[in-house]
Amino acid sequence: MILILGGTGEARQLAEALTTREVPVVSSLAGRVARPRLPVGEVRVGGFGGPEGLALYLREHRIEAVVDATHPFAERIGANAVKAAELTKTPLLRLARPGWQPGPGDVWHWADDLAEAARMLPDLGKRVFLTSGRQGLPAFAHLDDLWFLIRCVDPPAPPLPRRHELILARGPYEVAAERELLGRVDVLVTKDSGGAQTSAKLTAARELNIPVLLVRRPERSGTETAATVPEAVEWVLHR
Repeated sequence: MILILGGTGEARQLAEALTTREVPVVSSLAGRVARPRLPVGEVRVGGFGGPEGLALYLREHRIEAVVDATHPFAERIGANAVKAAELTKTPLLRLARPGWQPGPGDVWHWADDLAEAARMLPDLGKRVFLTSGRQGLPAFAHLDDLWFLIRCVDPPAPPLPRRHELILARGPYEVAAERELLGRVDVLVTKDSGGAQTSAKLTAARELNIPVLLVRRPERSGTETAATVPEAVEWVLHR
């Protein structure tokens, strides 16, 4: 049995590819999205109870290998997976889509975390398109002089910026629609999630010459890494 720590498009693609090859798979979702897109095969929802709880799950379910295909900013589960794999001597692969790279015409600024992004933001614009996820919104809640167009999948909990408009939507997004939204703002704030599903906003920002404030990915441990689903499939099959 292979455990996929999921919640991403790559995780769903991997579950489908392995199931097609008759490799038994269980996909684990954190349960933070109200209506998640479910992968094929067996699915469990919810946390494990830290690295020790995950290690217990690996032992009890005789997991032969783990693929961490969570979001690039899912730091906690990533760290827990590393520790649990060490405790149980279970092979672990990190499936991580490449980050975005600037191209000609891009006006990008980088922040190490959301707090630094909030400090940099007032110098970049007064009207902000904020797509950094609902859990990070409190980092911007004190910026009363700015107006925010906030996009999330699910309704966020307070605190939120005082002056804001909320859009609830799930990607993928089209460039034309992103261009319309960005026409209302001065600056785009997002995380370096990578991938094509939400990259249309970067194309639209380039076309409109709007600056982008990107939050760098957190550092991960030296876990073996695959950049694509086919690479991850080969890794699993060789196990």
